[in-house]
Amino acid sequence: MADRVELLGSALDSLSEGAALADVGGGMVFWNRAAEQITGYQSGEVVCRQVRQLLELLVVGGASKWVRATAIGTSNDRGSMVRIRHALGYEVPVRARVMILRDGMGTRIGSGVLFHSADNVDALPHGESNDDAKIAESQTQLEDRLARLHEAFHRGELPLGILWITVDQGAELRRSHGSRACESMLEALERTLASGLKPTEEIGRWGEDEFLVMSHEGNAAALADHAQILAGLSRTTNFRWWGDRISLTVSIGAAQAQHGETLSALLERAQAAMQASIHAGGNHISRAQGKA
Repeated sequence: MADRVELLGSALDSLSEGAALADVGGGMVFWNRAAEQITGYQSGEVVCRQVRQLLELLVVGGASKWVRATAIGTSNDRGSMVRIRHALGYEVPVRARVMILRDGMGTRIGSGVLFHSADNVDALPHGESNDDAKIAESQTQLEDRLARLHEAFHRGELPLGILWITVDQGAELRRSHGSRACESMLEALERTLASGLKPTEEIGRWGEDEFLVMSHEGNAAALADHAQILAGLSRTTNFRWWGDRISLTVSIGAAQAQHGETLSALLERAQAAMQASIHAGGNHISRAQGKA
């Protein structure tokens, strides 16, 4: 038995991913070499800690999600994005996948977490950002949801379409009226756009002046038609700042997911279509070209 445990430990130590194993009571029992390298914390500093205590030490963002997944279920195949506080004080973005460990009878005996640095992993394109915490949180939540929907699409469960929306007047309003006015405008516009979504669709901030809509329209033509409706709604947003009425328009890129396409490639097509709408003068909808 001791030989088997040693063999398992050696196998886990050979992984390039960080591996953490906890017993059924939530006590950490194993922390491999990759986990040491990623976090800066040695095994002796981590083993025997409770998972919740460990997360309070390590995790900067997404801790509640990770704790919940560790406690009752499994995360999606791509993993959940969290930020780990390295032992030296800086933050490391990682993707973490959680699994429940069971014995041969199906009884739960513990849980495991595999995590790796997100710096070099199929990085998803985002909109321009000013490092605002609210935008960063929205991006993280959208990334997680996008990964789940993309996997469901490839399993044949749901179609997936992306609308990348940018506000044509964002930069100008920020210069002329300030950041508070611009943020108020973006909040009002998001509410307006959300009112035009179907019950299964979602919207969130994807950049400083940008939104992302996740849709389940059945084809590219229907997705583009939906984008036209949202563009029309944006023009009805009644936004005033200190008595000034500010007219709003948006530029939208629409991309329908294709089989065999990565999530980053899908988003790149939506971003390119959005940029084409900007180059067309704004207040425009562009349909993404299919992948080569």
